[in-house]
Amino acid sequence: MAEVTRQSAEGAGPGTGPGALRVGVLAYPGCFASEVFGVPDLLTMAGHVAGPGAPGYRVRVVSPRRRVVASGGACLDVSPVHEVDVLVVPGFELRPDTDLDARLARLAPEVAAIRAQAADGTAVVSLCVGAFLLAEAGLLDRRRATTSWLYAAELARRCPGADVRPERLVVTDTGVTTTAAFSAMYDFALDLIRRHNGPRVARTTARLTLVDDARTSQTPYVDPRLLPRPGREFSQRVMRHLDQNLADRYDLAALASAFRVSTRTLLRRFAEETGRSPLAHLQGSRVRRARHLLETTDRTVAAVAAAVGYRDPGTFAALFARHTGQRPSTYRAAFRRTTRASSLAGGGPAVAPPGDQARP
Repeated sequence: MAEVTRQSAEGAGPGTGPGALRVGVLAYPGCFASEVFGVPDLLTMAGHVAGPGAPGYRVRVVSPRRRVVASGGACLDVSPVHEVDVLVVPGFELRPDTDLDARLARLAPEVAAIRAQAADGTAVVSLCVGAFLLAEAGLLDRRRATTSWLYAAELARRCPGADVRPERLVVTDTGVTTTAAFSAMYDFALDLIRRHNGPRVARTTARLTLVDDARTSQTPYVDPRLLPRPGREFSQRVMRHLDQNLADRYDLAALASAFRVSTRTLLRRFAEETGRSPLAHLQGSRVRRARHLLETTDRTVAAVAAAVGYRDPGTFAALFARHTGQRPSTYRAAFRRTTRASSLAGGGPAVAPPGDQARP
């Protein structure tokens, strides 16, 4: 595993002498405030346990925005996103009725920051459903990953290139770490402390804070009653069909015929299982694909529109703006990936954070 400690250029303090690890926690609108501060608080305790002069931690809450309101209306003081050794991405509230496509589209500045940090060699860590932001940034393709067992299937569906391991608490693969739900942030933090300060400091920190340092799996916590109810197979098949035919004209009657049901039955069953219509899903998928093309290719907006099923660029632009809050050309100017950033992000950061290193 690659070494994660680097010499900090910032001022010294208790537990933050030579070899201090620079950790940035990425705050964004609606993120869980407890996950913003959970890892820094545990690292602070570890710094005290390690003592003066020991390699410690320089932690900042960072954001590409000037002001962030987290969950529960908590206003966070943030610093600009700057060079760090480890970038931690907290999770957010994900309800059954959450429009995840729209939510992630509104977090485009954060997704761009994650991608840029990874391209610069920063180790990136997600907590719980923060993994969906990493997936949106393209960091989970061809990597092993985990998230909350409750949303592992959805992560695997949205990011088919990832090898999602729902039983794991912490997975590290080529510089990208993902964790299970909520309290798994402490499993990650203890592993970071163990590798940075040694097992004694990690063990003592765990004892002082009453954190379990012997967990190995999230399987014992799985409650089948809370998993998405059976019967989603129909909507999953419809969504897969729509995703595989993004450029085709949307024809409700033809779609219903393909699944041998009436249009009324199709709409009812799909809504019962997903809470929305097939057209809403298709539009979200088209916008997601269009964002990727705008970020990574030189195609004109009209060509991108055609690639995702819209002959009229104006209609496409209006839909895109409704989902992302920006016109396609504005979005491209703000979030276009450089060739270097794309290649580095695809190959993985050079710095691997500590964790349960995944093996094939």
